[in-house]
Amino acid sequence: MYANDSKTPARTRLTVPALRQMKAEGRRIVSLTAYDAGFARSVDEAGIDLVLIGDSLGMVCQGHDSTLPVTVDDIVYHTRCVAAGLSTAFLVSDLPFQADATPERALDASTRCLQAGAGMVKLEGAGHKLDVIRFLSEREIPICAHLGLTPQSVLRLGGYKVQGREEAAARKLLADAKAVAAAGADLLVLECVPSALAAEITAAVAIPTIGIGAGPSCDGQILVLHDLLGMNSGHRRPRFVKDFLANGGSILGAFQAYAAAVRSGEFPGPEHGY
Repeated sequence: MYANDSKTPARTRLTVPALRQMKAEGRRIVSLTAYDAGFARSVDEAGIDLVLIGDSLGMVCQGHDSTLPVTVDDIVYHTRCVAAGLSTAFLVSDLPFQADATPERALDASTRCLQAGAGMVKLEGAGHKLDVIRFLSEREIPICAHLGLTPQSVLRLGGYKVQGREEAAARKLLADAKAVAAAGADLLVLECVPSALAAEITAAVAIPTIGIGAGPSCDGQILVLHDLLGMNSGHRRPRFVKDFLANGGSILGAFQAYAAAVRSGEFPGPEHGY
């Protein structure tokens, strides 16, 4: 029985230790973005385990070409809205572009997110971010790291491209994954990473991995809500996306179908990976 199975009569709110226990027991973590209370209620009812207030809101809600214009105020506002609609799902807030440039800035932004209702904050990259992760972890702030395609690095990367295809890049990603876990991260998102590499990373770290375009071997999966519902976000549709509304019959049915597909291993399929 899954911790957030919608058929469970009495569900309890997931915690950081519960997410780690799900990895240990081989139970898939079903994750989804949300940005307001109305969708949050449906996500919760469908038994989604983890909800992310993604800086993706800059593209799917605000209409920008990237996540870079999103501010801490934006994330805090949407965190407060989503938190009001959840009762059991674990809530994670993104730290937007440059909000984690220094440990002190990250602490201020993280504190605001947690006070708005989040249970964890997410930040992109390794390198100098390892000092930020250590700083936050030492101050009792749960952290989700994010490696692979990091959208806040889109200008440096030259676009939204799969990361870790070459051997040297793959070895660096594996080393970075181990480093963020050692620095104190509690969770790790892997985005647009070759499936075989994501499987290797998942086996190498004790913390749960959440994949998006990273194949079926991660400990969990996440999609952007608008993508799952087949909505036109004004951007190219990634290959790792599947429209669950087409066969779900309703928004709630789409969320339930997604949760069932992740837990059964049906999603993602080979066609959704790299």
